[in-house]
Amino acid sequence: MQIVFLDQATMAPTVRLPEPNFMHQWQGYDQTTAEQVVQRAQHAEIVISNKVPLEADTLKQLPKLRLIAVPATGYNHIDIETCKNLGVQVCHVPDYAQTTVPEHVFALIFALQRQLLPYQRSLLAGRWQQSGQFCYFDYPIRDLKGSYLGLVGAGALGSEVARIASALGMHVLQAEHKGAKQCREGYVRFEQMLEQSDIISLHCPLTPQTHHLLDAQAFAQMQRQPMIINTARGALIDPDALVHALQVGQIRAAGIDVCEIEPPPADHPYMQLVGTDHFILTPHIGWASIEAMQFVADQTIANINAFVAGQPIHLVQ
Repeated sequence: MQIVFLDQATMAPTVRLPEPNFMHQWQGYDQTTAEQVVQRAQHAEIVISNKVPLEADTLKQLPKLRLIAVPATGYNHIDIETCKNLGVQVCHVPDYAQTTVPEHVFALIFALQRQLLPYQRSLLAGRWQQSGQFCYFDYPIRDLKGSYLGLVGAGALGSEVARIASALGMHVLQAEHKGAKQCREGYVRFEQMLEQSDIISLHCPLTPQTHHLLDAQAFAQMQRQPMIINTARGALIDPDALVHALQVGQIRAAGIDVCEIEPPPADHPYMQLVGTDHFILTPHIGWASIEAMQFVADQTIANINAFVAGQPIHLVQ
């Protein structure tokens, strides 16, 4: 059985991929463009794709394909409907990031809340020596305890962020779906979350309903100049609107780990903010702890083994 990994470089060199427990031929490519997929995978029964698009026209040219294994949770780069029609199964790795992503969320929050970037930059520029005393107060620091954290998304990641926030003494505002006519118990209206939050963190999937969930209208409703955190999907935020909101003071800071296009082009709106005091852009590494990546590798091969054994697990359709 032939297995082709289209984008093996999306796994760090420290990650060990286990050997599948059946006879197989393995071909791994560091990167694959959409135009190269058919040539590289035309004889494969199993394709592993983290981010390489597998759309209808491509899938129809892979006659031997039986399984697509996604070494991640999200699978919106795959045409699931076409897979169903062709009898191709798709599996993924759910709930692997419930430690690493929430920790990255709070790394961003703490760095921005405690003004670590401007203090580090000013220290390197000699400001501490210039101050003439044991400390200086150029950048206001805020405690997290007692602040309001607005959450969009109540899955494994959002729930863990809520748990950590509560342990830190924060008040959690779990947002109902935008436009919902009624609020579930324990939720607040989406608009109320925008108005009352000191920090807003996104943990929902990208759908037509959540595309640019935070747009110019949403930023205009934010009354407490919140910090914005996005470790979910880049297209949940209109980047032009976020840049404008930060520049005019509708929000006070932003920590972003995801973009609509990755890597972002040099003229992406976020790139003009890189290096400023109140903005952190990380290269989609919220998921990438050593422990989480090894779990993904192990589970991906376990999914493949289970499929070949006739007992598929973690199917998405």
